[in-house]
Amino acid sequence: MKVGLTLPQGCDREYLGLEAGPAWERTVEIAREAEGLGFGSLWAYDHFQVDPPPEPAPVFEPFVELAALAMATSRAHLGHLVMAAAYRPAALTAKMISTLDVVSGGRAILGIGAGWKEDEWRSYGYGFPDAPGRLAILSDHLEVITRMLAPGTATYEGRHASVFGAIHEPKGIQPHIPVVIGGNGPTVTWRLAARFADELNLDAMMPDDVERALPIIRERCEEVGRDPATLAVSVHLWGLPAAEPGPALRARLRDYEGIGLSRVILQGFAAVTDPGLVERLAADADAVGGLEPAAA
Repeated sequence: MKVGLTLPQGCDREYLGLEAGPAWERTVEIAREAEGLGFGSLWAYDHFQVDPPPEPAPVFEPFVELAALAMATSRAHLGHLVMAAAYRPAALTAKMISTLDVVSGGRAILGIGAGWKEDEWRSYGYGFPDAPGRLAILSDHLEVITRMLAPGTATYEGRHASVFGAIHEPKGIQPHIPVVIGGNGPTVTWRLAARFADELNLDAMMPDDVERALPIIRERCEEVGRDPATLAVSVHLWGLPAAEPGPALRARLRDYEGIGLSRVILQGFAAVTDPGLVERLAADADAVGGLEPAAA
């Protein structure tokens, strides 16, 4: 089981009181430290303002953040946890993730979901469709993105996203840019993951709940004729499942490892003001074999 780390971006209020320049410098320092310690994947949220109640504070746009960090790192994979499909036109998302893959030397991960943060949607002019509406947008976007990343031109006409003979080059450096779908919805989200994703990321789900979910996820794969073993399952660890670095976190990581998860993603936001946090998290990840060995 591999262990990834979310990087500071600002939406968790970690930049309150900081000017944008120093906040960015600290972000780069944390990304380089995390990569150097062996975290194999680094992640950014897709948010534009702090969690409610909103107030002025630096929050970096994640595609630009990850593209810049691609130049500041050399090994770790870079992904969104997860982007809200409706925030960008589907074809543009495909173009952006392919470009990120090229500039990073083949390290991009496309993380995508339906989105949920109502205050942000409304503040930025997206409205706020109901859950079925947001999932319908996600479905059409996945159809477009899948075709854009495949060989040849892309055509798909949907209610929420369409392309017509779209030429999309470059596709990226990786033969296949990994797709991670995030969400806990067993009916629609997990069916979309079975159809489109390389990895399903469960959000803040306790080990016992994940264990109960795994048979349903397998069923979703079987419904579309897919081998369940080909869909990796991961967890974003925050909220109730989170644990303090040290014995408690190592025990939680072992619980997830024991039920067969492919990845756990820890939160690194507090490293902005806690210089020792990333090193402590790395020690816990290393205890379960979750870090990547340093390059020779």
